[in-house]
Amino acid sequence: MQARSIDPPALNPDEAAGAASLAIHTQDLAKRYGKTVALAGLTMSVRRAEVFGFLGPNGAGKTTAVKLLVGLALPTAGQGWVLGAPVGDLKTRRRLGYLPELFRYQGWMSAREVLELHCKLAQIPRPDWKKEIDAALELVGLSDRAGDRVDGFSKGMQQRLGLGVALLGRPDLVLLDEPTSALDPVGRHDVREVIRALKGRGTAVFLNSHLLTEVEQICDRIAVVDHGRVIATGTMAEILGKDGAVRIRATGLATTGRAALRAYGSFDDEGEWLTFRGLSQDRVPDLVGEIVRQGGRVYAVEPRHETLEDRFLELLKENG
Repeated sequence: MQARSIDPPALNPDEAAGAASLAIHTQDLAKRYGKTVALAGLTMSVRRAEVFGFLGPNGAGKTTAVKLLVGLALPTAGQGWVLGAPVGDLKTRRRLGYLPELFRYQGWMSAREVLELHCKLAQIPRPDWKKEIDAALELVGLSDRAGDRVDGFSKGMQQRLGLGVALLGRPDLVLLDEPTSALDPVGRHDVREVIRALKGRGTAVFLNSHLLTEVEQICDRIAVVDHGRVIATGTMAEILGKDGAVRIRATGLATTGRAALRAYGSFDDEGEWLTFRGLSQDRVPDLVGEIVRQGGRVYAVEPRHETLEDRFLELLKENG
C-alpha cells in the first residue's frame, strides 16, 4: 500500500512566523516502507543563509530525510516545512537546488545541453538560460568543457556538472547529498569555495556528507543522526565541547591505580597509553601527579583537541 502524505496541522501565528524564518524545520518527521523504518522521527531546524552539515552512519536515514525535504518521498508521520511551506509544496520546490548522491546524465549530451534541459525543467525563462548556464559553468569550473559530451567526463567532472545543475535559478536552499565523494583534493577545495559563495549571497546549504573533515571546515552548524533521529546538534564548538583530550604514556600502574584515575573521567585504556576526553587543560598536571602517586612512571603527555571524527564516534557509542 502506498504511503499517504501527512498534512501538517495549522500553525498558530508565532509558529508560522518561526517556520517561515527558517530554511528547514521538521518535527518528528518519519518514513516507513512497510515494516522497515527508514526515518524514525527527525526534529531539526536549519537557518537561512547557513551551511548545515547532516552526519550519520550508513543506514541512519540521511538520504531518506533529503528525499522527504525535496518532495521525492512522502512522510508517513510528523511534520516538516521547507522555506516556510509544507514539505513537497510544488511552488517551493522550484526554489530548491538538489544534487542527489547517485545521478546519471545522458552521455551523448554536452554539458551545456544538460544544463539547458534542466533550465527547461525548472521553467527558467528562455532569455535567461545563457546567463544562468554560463554562471553555473564558471562557478563549478567547467566553462572550457561546456561543449564536450558527458560520456567523456571523469566521475569528478560529472559531479561538478551535477552541482552546476543544482545551482540553476539561484535557489534559496541547496541540498547536497555527498557532493565531494568523487572529487580529488583540488575538487573538494573548489566545492568548499562554491558553498561559501552560496552562503555569501544568502543561500542556505544542507550538506549530507560522510567526509567529516570537509564538514568540519565548511559548516556553521551540524546535526548527527543515528537510527533516524538527531542525537546531537549545534555549532562545531558546541558539538566538540570546549575541552579536548590528552594521551598519556605511563607504566607501573596496578589495577587499583588505574581505577583511581576514574576520578578524572572515563578513559580509553590501551596498555601503556591512556586517553582522557573532556578533560580541561588545567587538570592535566593534577592527573599526571595522581599517576605518579599511584606508582606510575610518566613518559609522554600529549594534549590534543578532539576532532569531529572523535566526537562523532563517541556520540554513536553513547547512543548505541
